[in-house]
Amino acid sequence: MSSHETRPPEPPWLEESSGVRITGVRTILTAPTGTTLVVVRVDTNQPGLYGLGCATFTQRAKAVATVVDEYLAPQLIGRDPADITDIVSTLHVSGYWRSGPVLNNALSGIDMALWDIKGKVAGLPVWQLLGGRCRTAVPLYTHAAGVDAEEVADEVLEWIEAGYKHVRCQVAVPGGSTYGAPAAAGSGDAWDPRAYLRTVRGLFEHLRSEVGSEVELIHDVHERVHPTEAVRLAKDLEQYDLFYLEDPVAPEDLDWLRAIRSQCATPIAIGELFVNPAEYRPVVTERLCDFIRVHISAIGGLTPAWRLANLAETFGVRTAWHGPGDVSPIGHAANLALDLAGPNFGIQEQHLFAEQHREVFPGCPEIRDGHLWPSDAPGLGVDLDEALAAKFPPAAKAEPGRAWRPPRRGDGALQRP
Repeated sequence: MSSHETRPPEPPWLEESSGVRITGVRTILTAPTGTTLVVVRVDTNQPGLYGLGCATFTQRAKAVATVVDEYLAPQLIGRDPADITDIVSTLHVSGYWRSGPVLNNALSGIDMALWDIKGKVAGLPVWQLLGGRCRTAVPLYTHAAGVDAEEVADEVLEWIEAGYKHVRCQVAVPGGSTYGAPAAAGSGDAWDPRAYLRTVRGLFEHLRSEVGSEVELIHDVHERVHPTEAVRLAKDLEQYDLFYLEDPVAPEDLDWLRAIRSQCATPIAIGELFVNPAEYRPVVTERLCDFIRVHISAIGGLTPAWRLANLAETFGVRTAWHGPGDVSPIGHAANLALDLAGPNFGIQEQHLFAEQHREVFPGCPEIRDGHLWPSDAPGLGVDLDEALAAKFPPAAKAEPGRAWRPPRRGDGALQRP
């Protein structure tokens, strides 16, 4: 073995720690509803004691699995799983270059699995380890979408009747594609930002006249307009009293948040695409957003997300963790733990779990009356039926062909998604 392949010395305190040791680390890829989910399992030398974490980056699932199985797993064998901070900090710098969604999701799977183990050893749910609950259940926002404002309003009223008080509203743009809504009749694939701006203004004017002022309305720009257009949109929507306007600018254009702040009081949520503290730290400390909305596996897991939540609380920023369908039920359980324990919780995105998810992931979080409800199960509370998961393999061509398809403008130019 060459010198550069020699295993580094163990931390000096390892011999004095508990007798629990990591004996294996591996990824499990499954697609119960067609979306590839990446789960990391960390095994120990204690019978029946293992942890599960979410490492889902569905567009690059095999890349994440390779990082975990071939690069990170060998560094974990023999470690005490209780030493979460040292383990994830060591792995973070172990490749010298760091951050980015592939490495962070790989770290997240391990980080969550270690918290899962810690909770099981303590006999407590993870939210208890974070300081206990600040609320009985977690309010959710749901999604309403339609081909026109009337259809969106009808769906919002249905969600209100079902007990929801927060609804994200997206509408089709006539003559073009849009995000989060079905295409209108005769619509093409081209993205027209000016038509989008006109349509969204009309949507919220109609919604407030039809659904009233009691329901909290949300809209996701999804970074699809020029920053100057984002400023104008935030100003135009101020009169409709949004709960927040999400991702009005791209991570590359964060300085424009100052312009939005200086010109209107529309609350801003941002962070879905963040992968580095250098992105989210100044946004929080300069109070350029009202809600921090990171995808917790994309920033490295539960540990960095809890630190971010604490930082945000200091600066009066609330949390609104990303919770789409390409997060496994384990990842949603991690969101739930953070929501329950965080005094600066704002809102949680809802994902309705399919029956296949509930079968593959026993202990899936429960949704009732517009809220996500915790269990008292130790750890993250979600298990994985590996035999059943194997019956839902990712599509053979899911990699490398799986990619986020960006929109195009009418002249064929690329628009960031």
